[in-house]
Amino acid sequence: MTAAEVAERVAAGRTNAFVQDTSRSVWSIVRANVLTLFNGIILACFLVLLAIGRWQDALFGFSAVANAVIGSVQEYRAKRALDKLALLNAPHARVLRDGAEAEVDVAAVVVDDMLVLRAGDQVPADALVQASRGLQLDESMLTGESDPVEKAPGDRVLSGSVVVGGEGTAVVDRVGADSFANSLAAEAKRFSLVASELRSSINRVLKWVAWIIGPVALLVLNAQMIAQGGWVQAWESGAWRDAAVATIASVVAMVPLGLVLMTSITFAVGAVKLARQQVLVQELPAVEGLARVDLICLDKTGTLTQGDIVFDAAHPLAEVPGWEGVLAWYGVQNDANATARSLAEPFPAVRTDAPVDRVPFSSARKWSAVMFGDGMWILGGPEMVFPGASADPMRRKLAERAAELAATGRRTLVLAHGTPTGDETVPADAVPVVLLTFRENIRPDAAETLAYFAAQDVGVRIISGDNPQTVAAIAREVGLDAPHGFDARELPDDADELLRVLDENLVFGRVTPDQKKRIVVALKAAGHTVAMTGDGVNDALAIKEADIGVAMNSGAAATKAVARLVLLDGKFSHLPSVVAEGRQVIANIERVSMLFLTKTAYATFLAITFGILLLPFPFLPRQLSVTDGLTIGIPAFFLALLPNAQRYVPGFLRRSLTFAVPAGVAVTLGIAAFARLAANAQIPEAEIRTGSTLILTIIGLWILVVLSRPVTRFKGLVIGAMMIGLVLVYTVPIVRDFLQLVDPSLTTALLVLGTSLLSIALIEIVRFAHRRIARRDAETAGLARSATGARGARRSAGRP
Repeated sequence: MTAAEVAERVAAGRTNAFVQDTSRSVWSIVRANVLTLFNGIILACFLVLLAIGRWQDALFGFSAVANAVIGSVQEYRAKRALDKLALLNAPHARVLRDGAEAEVDVAAVVVDDMLVLRAGDQVPADALVQASRGLQLDESMLTGESDPVEKAPGDRVLSGSVVVGGEGTAVVDRVGADSFANSLAAEAKRFSLVASELRSSINRVLKWVAWIIGPVALLVLNAQMIAQGGWVQAWESGAWRDAAVATIASVVAMVPLGLVLMTSITFAVGAVKLARQQVLVQELPAVEGLARVDLICLDKTGTLTQGDIVFDAAHPLAEVPGWEGVLAWYGVQNDANATARSLAEPFPAVRTDAPVDRVPFSSARKWSAVMFGDGMWILGGPEMVFPGASADPMRRKLAERAAELAATGRRTLVLAHGTPTGDETVPADAVPVVLLTFRENIRPDAAETLAYFAAQDVGVRIISGDNPQTVAAIAREVGLDAPHGFDARELPDDADELLRVLDENLVFGRVTPDQKKRIVVALKAAGHTVAMTGDGVNDALAIKEADIGVAMNSGAAATKAVARLVLLDGKFSHLPSVVAEGRQVIANIERVSMLFLTKTAYATFLAITFGILLLPFPFLPRQLSVTDGLTIGIPAFFLALLPNAQRYVPGFLRRSLTFAVPAGVAVTLGIAAFARLAANAQIPEAEIRTGSTLILTIIGLWILVVLSRPVTRFKGLVIGAMMIGLVLVYTVPIVRDFLQLVDPSLTTALLVLGTSLLSIALIEIVRFAHRRIARRDAETAGLARSATGARGARRSAGRP
């Protein structure tokens, strides 16, 4: 196409421009933080209080608005940071314009553009093949079928598919939103909820609260109306307004809005921190996910090694002339892969005669061939070109020599020669001519990173398409105990047998894309939380199937599209940082959740208790808003972002509730006992509310201290600041008057002191029991990890 024709189509809007964020849309962020059931409850309560003229008790409404705004802003900032990184790493397309080949942004491709497709390219738009030279496409991302599909002139190629062999040209006929793959790309890249224990647990709590909040509100309302003299009298006297205010106070306290906010903020902050380390988090809960991983599957090329193939040496096996020129021909082809391109420098003398025919490389057969006038030359893995045992001395010598070289960590290929067969099979008379060896540079950070995972009891499996012994040798170089590699062609079909093989071996070679996916599925079915790293399109299926998929930025576009995390600078050593960030998220949210869930527990128990006892609810909403903010909301924000290297232990919600529920009972017992004793002592209602607020303040601060242990200097500053704030609440006249706090009498003060000490003692007992439960969980998880790791190490070393 000419520049004028391109400009005409751009003006008509017939371009491939299609914006698909790698993270959440602005609307989804606003919806998640604003349009929720509990925000609806809070808004309804807020409007009721405004309608009856009690705006002073509607402070929680502003708090809810602040929560929604802070959560939306934090997530939007994270979205902008992630989208900016994604934009900087956008893919390109190769097109023919004005008679020359040019690289343009994918969005700049227009209808009728001529695409130039070569191995490793991702098709940017739907097109019709015009010319094909062994063009093979992997359409697994579109169809789920991992076998490459041959494309001839006239065949359709779909955006999102990847060229795995040969080369060709194709004319674009569908672009942008009209292209087939954009719906799939949107699904793959769109923000979605990764399996997150934190979010699923919090959502479960929210569901429980949603079920009980209505009946509890009715119970409290009935008690308050009766406490005001009965329904009829309360309505006629206008005292129903006080009953409504007390009911709203009980309902609002039950809603753990801050916990949802803290979780969203912690995820977003973690993602931004990782972005500064060149780790693109495409789904925020993935920050938590990698910390839960107990087994990581690694591809060799591009992960353990740098992916740059260097020619090592040629080892002639038979006297067949012309093999140097054939290798030189392989090295200069447009569709040559990295291995073939490394042949160009050592073999510069390219044959001048044109090939008669060729068989493109296939990931299934793992060899390619070219036919010249002197016969068929086959280049591929020795065990793939000459499979099985052979009585031929030359082939036997080839197998022995190839195994010997592979054991040193060098990649081996064989160039064979035979009579053309007319189809895509190796000639029966083929003879091995020369054995070629190649080296890969091992990533300098690979050994250190694997040592980190070993120390964390995270299991490792290396799954690669290369020779098993070559992969095992590289695994040994990076510190893994891998005396041998397992040939994936011998993987059993039976699921139980497959798990046994996966448990007994660390290294697997000759693994096909479909087998990689099958391995990940089998490990997940066995109860493992699996991460998969890779860079090639052959890793895409497994990466999408894994709990956490990690792609290298140098990898195929399809692989990066489905990964949860992308290492933008390709440094494997970032994974420990991701694990550490995930651990901080989990450990801190667990601590913070105990604060919020304790409040939900005692608010629920107080509402039920006072509803059953038909006692006036001892708080105004404004009093709860201030005490909750200073004992829970503000300190939780700081606690959620502190460094925390605590190892992940399953059972987050159970552990949180084993503290929150008994602690909530302790708070309820203290306040209920005070309210009953105070009522019996004929203490005025305003003084009972003041005393109840004092008790809740003292106990709330003590819970904050208990959950902050060990109390560091920073935690001490936060707790001290909250104490000063609460002292000001009770001493500054304008604040005291606003909160309707009064000076307590001696009787009230003694009751406050006694019930507070009782509740604190009960909370210490709860914390002691809770720590024992948490320690037991950690020991159980540690023993399970150690047993798994030791068993895997013994079996990989060949010991029972």
